[in-house]
Amino acid sequence: MKNLTIAMLLVLLTGITAMAQDTKTKERPTPEERAQKQTEMMAKQLELSEDQKAQILAINLENAKKREGEMEARKAEMDARREEMKALREEMKSQDEAIKEVLTEEQRAKWEEIKQSQKDRRGRRPGGQVGDRGDIPRKRGGN
Repeated sequence: MKNLTIAMLLVLLTGITAMAQDTKTKERPTPEERAQKQTEMMAKQLELSEDQKAQILAINLENAKKREGEMEARKAEMDARREEMKALREEMKSQDEAIKEVLTEEQRAKWEEIKQSQKDRRGRRPGGQVGDRGDIPRKRGGN
């Protein structure tokens, strides 16, 4: 029974791993492929003529290229923001190291407690953990 359970787990994990790798390796279709696929779907559902298909393909292709450009711009913006945050974290880390050099051992321990307390509080802000609002007063109806 134990061997059967282990065998089942191995099969399950192998399947999950294969699926995860498969989704990572799939490339996004090109704007041309997306426009063609959307046009074919519309042609089938709407019984389009060849002339209509050509016109709709042109429209779909134009919009697919526009969306591709917008997506690339957002990606570049997110990459830049990620690099900016990385630089900021490095700067904060070097500031913290400089501060620690000045503090005594006792002060360093207290400083770490203060930072941990602040970190814990950030997790309890509205929009953070659901239902854990800490010291934030709640409004009651009618008051």
